[in-house]
Amino acid sequence: MPTLIRLVDGLFSQAQDDFVRLGDDEPVAGGDAIVSLGRLLTGGVSRAGSGRLGVWLEPADEVEALEGRLDEVDLVALAFPKFRDGRAFTSARLLRERLGFTGEVRAVGDVLLDQAGFMVRCGFDAFSPADGSTVEAWAAAAGRHRHVYQRAADARAPAFLERGGV
Repeated sequence: MPTLIRLVDGLFSQAQDDFVRLGDDEPVAGGDAIVSLGRLLTGGVSRAGSGRLGVWLEPADEVEALEGRLDEVDLVALAFPKFRDGRAFTSARLLRERLGFTGEVRAVGDVLLDQAGFMVRCGFDAFSPADGSTVEAWAAAAGRHRHVYQRAADARAPAFLERGGV
């Protein structure tokens, strides 16, 4: 089973992943399932008769399409097909700040330890690292920088406020 790291109340821990990603033609037989954005939007799945529901977004998928539908899902998995593709960072911030999503925002795909701090700042709270990194390494990487220079989804105070700015 791939490693799943969760961030809860500022603490990183290893977690069991009970979600199964389903293809668009696979039936939801019960249990926790992750489906594509297209399947969710076309009504191809519902929570009735199953466990928790998650939705998988590729970088080209518009997160705004979930507006008004976020109460149907417990998890949004944002894909990083390669480490150079950062569109999921924007999607995570939009989910948290503009759409008010309070469920799990999971980073999947080419998720690397070097990105931990930025992912946390953007609103991710679950990670499937591609590099086999440990919970301890994620905690250290996410807390590497004491000061931040702008506001973000993690609500850390920017450095200018710590110095008494407005």
